[in-house]
Order: sequence, then structure tokens, then C-alpha cells
Amino acid sequence: MFSIYILTYNEEIDIAECIESAQGSDDIIVVDSFSGDRTVEIAQSYGVRVEQHAFESHGKQRTWMLRSIPTRHEWVYILEADERMTPELFAECLAATQQDQVIGYYVAERVMFMERWIRHSTQYPRYQLRLFRKDRVWFDDYGHTEREVCDGPTSFLHETYPHYTCGKGLNRWIEKHNRYSSDEAKETLRQLHYGKIQWRNLFWGATEVERRRALKDLSLRLPLRPLVRFLYMYIFLGGFLDGQAGVAWCTLQSFYEYLILLKVRELKQQGYVPPRPKPVSDGVEPPSSEKNSVVKTPF
Repeated sequence: MFSIYILTYNEEIDIAECIESAQGSDDIIVVDSFSGDRTVEIAQSYGVRVEQHAFESHGKQRTWMLRSIPTRHEWVYILEADERMTPELFAECLAATQQDQVIGYYVAERVMFMERWIRHSTQYPRYQLRLFRKDRVWFDDYGHTEREVCDGPTSFLHETYPHYTCGKGLNRWIEKHNRYSSDEAKETLRQLHYGKIQWRNLFWGATEVERRRALKDLSLRLPLRPLVRFLYMYIFLGGFLDGQAGVAWCTLQSFYEYLILLKVRELKQQGYVPPRPKPVSDGVEPPSSEKNSVVKTPF
């Protein structure tokens, strides 16, 4: 068996269905960033554990969660509230935890938008590290999101999970991506100052994750990025095959790219100098075995 973390902030619309999809596990923990709506109340009505912690960043929240919240099992799975665990994925996760050759697994998302799976224009399959041994993984910040640091080999699962990216409406999507674009603008300047394109990974990366990250490093240096992104998603990736939802998705992503560019220009005008990136482990101590020991007694 494995434990499931569910990360939340004002998720009263999604949290019930998310918890219900995860109930194959006997250890579900909702990690809430002090929601102001009914998220906690709804979660508690399902009898799951709820832990609250002030949000600083995605990387810090996940690392705090792994270090500070005890679990029944050494293997854990991370769910966002707008994602779902499927029976097929749960069964594959359960089987995967029975081996000891790798310490974590990447899982591909299926982006759901306008009641349709956006298969083509989302670079499917795009993988995220979701199932892993909690004493062997922690997280660093990257732009508006995070990147994992793995102490050991990883692999990939075949099953996927649905991600309902716009379940709370377009207003929430636009508000969220407006915040994200501020962090991405700072990360863009940091990469332009200190980063470089990993050409080998771009063409010969061993995994989709390596190739995608190298492609992003390249995209930060391209002119006319919003237009390039739209053409790449809609034409090259085949977003036109996703119908009207595909047109809307590619347009919104291009708009998001444009917001990032505008904020990069604004930061430059303000004289912003990005801080030098830290080494992967600098300032991020791997979770100690004591803090992450498996809890043997029932809660």
C-alpha cells in the first residue's frame, strides 16, 4: 500500500471528487495552505487527515510535507485537488511499490479542458514525478512550480491521471496564470543570466522529462515567443486536432507566454538582477530518515 498526499488551497469545488478517487488508499492526508473556503470542512467530513501549513512556494511546501507529516507507508503519491486517481493507475502504483529497483515513478497527465482531453497540444505524454519513496525525494523551486531531486533511479508508469485544469472557471485560470507569470518572468531572467541550453538532452535526452526541460531552456531564448508557442502547439503538435478546445487552449497558452515577456521587460526596466542559482542540494537538506520513518501504528 502507499499513502496519498492531496495539496489544497481554496479547493471546495474539487476536493470531494479528488478524495473519493483516492479512497483505495488507507492513508490520505490533505495538506492545506489555510484555505478560506470550505475545503477543510469538506475534507474532514470524509474522515481523512488534514494538516495545514502556510504556503511559501511549491517546492518548499512539498519538502515540508515530506519531512514533517508522518505516513503509514514509505511510498507516497502526490495529488493536486484538480487531479484524479483512477482505479487503473492505483492498481499499477500498488504493483510498482512492491519492487526495490527504483525509488520513484513518473506519471503522465491527461489535460482536461472544455470537457475534452487536450491530447495533442499539451505535449502528451508529459510526465510528473508522483509516486516515490518519501525518504529519497525532495523538491526545489523552479519558476512558479517545482522540480524534484531524486536520490536514486526512477522509472515511468503506463497509466495516466486526468487533470481538470479549468474546473473552477476561466476567471480562476486567468487569475492563477497571472500570478504564475510573475514567477516565470524571474525564472526566465535567471536562466538567461546563468543557464544554458542542454543541446544533448534536447535531441538525445534519455527521457521525455530531459527533452522537455531542454526544450524549455531553448524556448526562453527564441524571438516572438508567444507566436512561436502558438504555432508549435497548434501546428507542429497537432493542436488543430483538439477542435475548438484546442484553439482556445493554444491561445490561452500564448497569452500566458506574452504575459511572461511583458513582465520580463518590466523587471529589466526596474533593474532587477536575478540571484545566482544555488547548487541542487544547497539549502535543501534531504529529508532525514528519522523524520520520514514509516509509522507502524494505526492513526
